[in-house]
Amino acid sequence: MKFLVNLDRDETIVAECPAIPGCVSQGRMEQETLDNVTEAIQACLEARAANGMPLTVAIRELEVSV
Repeated sequence: MKFLVNLDRDETIVAECPAIPGCVSQGRMEQETLDNVTEAIQACLEARAANGMPLTVAIRELEVSV
């Protein structure tokens, strides 16, 4: 499966997977963060499956005029 992740840079880099509520990880460098969020995604998917939850939530792209 492929997932989009959001990266937010501050003192560390925080990664969030919007398709899996609560799936967040961090790291000091981008590759470390991506490796960490990959592990987090795998763990979240396993936990959701074990609890009979849908693996993901729907994500849609909207255009908003500003």
